[in-house]
Amino acid sequence: MLKLENVQSGYGNKLAIKEVSLEINEGEIITLIGANGAGKSTTLMTICGVVACRAGSVKFQEREIHKMAPDEIVKLGICQVPEGRHIFPQLTVKENLDMGAFLRNDTEEIKKDRDYVYSLFPILAERRHQDGGNLSGGEQQMLAMSRALMARPKLLLLDEPSMGLAPLVIKQIFEIIKQINKESNTTIFLVEQNANQALHIADRGYVMETGRITLSGPAQELLANTDIQKAYLGI
Repeated sequence: MLKLENVQSGYGNKLAIKEVSLEINEGEIITLIGANGAGKSTTLMTICGVVACRAGSVKFQEREIHKMAPDEIVKLGICQVPEGRHIFPQLTVKENLDMGAFLRNDTEEIKKDRDYVYSLFPILAERRHQDGGNLSGGEQQMLAMSRALMARPKLLLLDEPSMGLAPLVIKQIFEIIKQINKESNTTIFLVEQNANQALHIADRGYVMETGRITLSGPAQELLANTDIQKAYLGI
């Protein structure tokens, strides 16, 4: 579904990712783990077209997208839940969800999708008329994920969904990620510092260090890797 080949991108004169190559197949949950500042978020931003790809190529369903504008990439079926959530704090929960469906005009299907995300996160249904800025951190993460789902993505990019959340909320978020993948066959690319949680729900994983992919393989193999255990799992 998605293929990066020797991708380089960055900010100013500095490359944040260097010759990154990875593949994601339809229906998979793939995780990208690594230390803070390794280049994980920049990888997602490059896929979305927010950060320019300076070399290499990004292909989505065999189509080159690395020269396309971000809104065109969304139309193809790629949506990102950014690090820090970035909901619209002065809009209600429902209005935030409607913004996720901004590029759609199928009113009845939008209503069905809204009901679906309310079933995933019942607390959002209870607070549908409440301003997003008044939600807790966990509820804002649920809203950010739900807003992305309203675009009916084929590929959902999640950037640090567990950041700043309580352990019980983290557990719930990861269970919902698995549910979304299973129920709607949405392919998920998960960037996460919580390597243990991420690898436990992923099919495969990639490890990034200083802008380069240094290791990849089935998630269970990475969990059993002693170097990964020492560096990222605290074992």
